[in-house]
Amino acid sequence: MTVGKPVVWGVGTTRTIRPHWMLREFGVDYETRPIQSRSGETYTEEFLALNPKHKIPVLQHGPVVLSESAAIATYISETFDPPAGFYVPTDPADRAKLNEWCYFVIAELDAHTLYVIRRHDGLKELYGEAPVAVESAREYFLDQLNAMAGRIESAGKYLFGDRLSVADVLLMTCLDWARLYHIPLPDILTAYQARVGDRPAYRSAFEFNYPTLKIEDAR
Repeated sequence: MTVGKPVVWGVGTTRTIRPHWMLREFGVDYETRPIQSRSGETYTEEFLALNPKHKIPVLQHGPVVLSESAAIATYISETFDPPAGFYVPTDPADRAKLNEWCYFVIAELDAHTLYVIRRHDGLKELYGEAPVAVESAREYFLDQLNAMAGRIESAGKYLFGDRLSVADVLLMTCLDWARLYHIPLPDILTAYQARVGDRPAYRSAFEFNYPTLKIEDAR
């Protein structure tokens, strides 16, 4: 069955860069609907029919519609032929190890800490100031990074040796997010961020997703 090109809705956020980066890594030709958060564009009738949660990104691929960036990244990795050097495990134990990293990044770094900072510092005019919560989130973010730094260092170039994975895409985008909030990273993570940041697909996705930023802004 022919399903046509994937379509990615959304640009401009840490979460929207993830599908753009993945599709570029995989060399998949796709279409873009470059709508943005808090622009009114996520409340149109057309978009709400896809995602009543009015959040970006959204991926359309034939009958498949996904609206969580980690799920989208995983779907891309398992639907399209992986390029050389991209890790897509098939063994249940190996897949569980990959998922462990993915769930850690999404739960402990993205949602638990960085989003608290975003709401109550970056968007405090909308959600209200909460300096104690923001400082606590910063401390916990760094506590979790420092706790995992040894495992990250011992893994090799990326989280699974010389092969990039969905977990690296999720982690890298959170590190960029942290730097944009002026959170200093441990040396091990700074070096990791620099290695991943040299990838052409990442740089292409960054420039597309953040047209008003320079990559150096996240370093």
